[in-house]
Amino acid sequence: MTELEKMRGSAVFNPLDPELRQLRFQARERCARFAHAPTPGNLRRLTTLFDHCGQHTFIEPGVQVDYGTQVRLADRVYLNFGCVLLDSTWIEIGQGSMLGPGVHLYTVSHPLAASERARGDQFAQPIRLGMNVWVGGQAIILPGVTIGDNAVVAAGSVVRESVPANTLVAGNPACRVKELPD
Repeated sequence: MTELEKMRGSAVFNPLDPELRQLRFQARERCARFAHAPTPGNLRRLTTLFDHCGQHTFIEPGVQVDYGTQVRLADRVYLNFGCVLLDSTWIEIGQGSMLGPGVHLYTVSHPLAASERARGDQFAQPIRLGMNVWVGGQAIILPGVTIGDNAVVAAGSVVRESVPANTLVAGNPACRVKELPD
């Protein structure tokens, strides 16, 4: 398996692999161009990295992606200023979902054992946001989290566990506040 295949498959991978380094460089270059000049052409260059970008999706300048190639955005997704998508494996954002300013989605993590970190080992788990999810500003979604349809994550929350549909969560760590109407 290539390091890219390992990474996408949630296996331990080496981020110093030349192919992965080139993909990250390409993503950073396109993010920087869009941040500096948020023209339709620069947005198109950025979104062509994505595995899928639906219709009527709106991305504000300042977005950062690790690779872009593991990002799937459905129709009518909104990413506010300064969102960070560390997409070492799949990030899927459902139709009509909105991310507030400075929201961070982290699929990648590092081993707890120092010897493994010293080797450069990393691993990733996918993040999935259902339809009509709202993630408030500066919230952080950690690896392996799924957020159900119509859920709301309050601003500043750190989400470590999956969130059921029609639920409001808040805090660090994010906890259920209440059930929401359909």
